[in-house]
Amino acid sequence: MEERQPAWDATQGRILDAADALIARRGVHGVTIAELARRAELSRPTIYRNWSDADDVVRAALLRRMSGILDGFPEQARTRETLVADVLRFISLFRADAVYARLLDDEPEAFTRYTLQRVGSSQRLILRWLSAAIAHAQHGGTVRSGEPQEIAVMMLLIAQSAVLSHGTVAELISEPAWERELRAALDGLLRP
Repeated sequence: MEERQPAWDATQGRILDAADALIARRGVHGVTIAELARRAELSRPTIYRNWSDADDVVRAALLRRMSGILDGFPEQARTRETLVADVLRFISLFRADAVYARLLDDEPEAFTRYTLQRVGSSQRLILRWLSAAIAHAQHGGTVRSGEPQEIAVMMLLIAQSAVLSHGTVAELISEPAWERELRAALDGLLRP
């Protein structure tokens, strides 16, 4: 399989750690090159040697976090049921992640900027994982036939919409019901 994220060197790791801390504390708008340099104890030129601006650093930090979450998931789902369970577990980890939870709670518009205006690197990582898992489960006959990439795109859209809209509908649907209905939607998409 393709590498899930770039190999960050130690300096880049310090910068991304600083970005994580700033995003968790202040949101994406609190990430500036000056703040990154101060927090990482590096010069501004050092940061600019690696990224063109603060937005690039935020994108890289979010990619690294996404990759870290995905590292715990197998690419080869054995069945439709295990694939749906993995997606729901992924969603749970995503929502519990310090940086992503901060953005979901306090700065949901950041997702428009970093994930909804274009398919970014983090989404491409998710799509590679889902496509491989779908293809594997198709061989076992528990997932319907079809192009795995196309099915993966629709799974991503359903899950992404559910996660980003969760706060909006929280007073209308309990957490267990939300999870149950999301599970049913994902299962229905994959069912032969």
